[in-house]
Amino acid sequence: MKKSKVFKMATVSMLLMALLVGCGAKEDRYDAAQSAKKLVLATNAEYAPFEFHKDIDGKDKIVGYDIMIAEEIAKDLGVELEIKDMSFSAVVESVATGKADFAMAAMDPTPEREKAMLFSKTYYTAVAGVLVKKDDADKFKSADDLKGLTIGVQTGSTFVDVATQIPAFNDKEQLMQLDKVGDLVQALESNRAGAVLVELPVAQAYASNNSNVVIAPIQLEPASEGYVAGVAKNSPKLQAAIDKTIERLKNEGKLDEFINEANRLVESD
Repeated sequence: MKKSKVFKMATVSMLLMALLVGCGAKEDRYDAAQSAKKLVLATNAEYAPFEFHKDIDGKDKIVGYDIMIAEEIAKDLGVELEIKDMSFSAVVESVATGKADFAMAAMDPTPEREKAMLFSKTYYTAVAGVLVKKDDADKFKSADDLKGLTIGVQTGSTFVDVATQIPAFNDKEQLMQLDKVGDLVQALESNRAGAVLVELPVAQAYASNNSNVVIAPIQLEPASEGYVAGVAKNSPKLQAAIDKTIERLKNEGKLDEFINEANRLVESD
């Protein structure tokens, strides 16, 4: 979903600066977490079912698929998990500079991010989804039907790249980038956007909770193979520990359980 290969120069500069700052902190974040008995996660809790806010027993909590995996990582390390919710554009920088120990935010392993981070194994296979207004659903059968429309994507997401699969797409004139998927859906409902491109489970979550939008049967290829966790360049021990947990969860069939549970959380009152 999030995290585009097409970054503005300012974003690239930010990542390079973050990398330089991060190189000054030599301690592997695995050791830092063990010393502090705490593992700090950087995320952007605006992307259900991967990470989102939900009222549980009268308290606002950040929940979702990524969060379930992060909790397992912390459990395997024997430490407490602390979640820091921030804009997606700040997630990579916070890890590279040591403000957070790792990132999980429906994040694709792009070349730009690789300049500032080490990636875990893939834990989720990406699938693209196209949201359109329910009243216009019959108009959309293929990517050709998106031609000439304003296309909404989350700022910094790989769906900036996915949109280029639309025939004759002009990103300067047709691309709408907003920080929150909810704002994109509102733009769709108010006809400021003709379609919204997001991860398929995210599209399903919004369609299940909003009778005004549906998922169009349009096939678009995702910009990467899937999502990864990210750690600072100087933290191979933490990277290895995260990989170990992901491999365990795959072998136990927990990843499938988690995505189903995350979707149930989205749909529940």
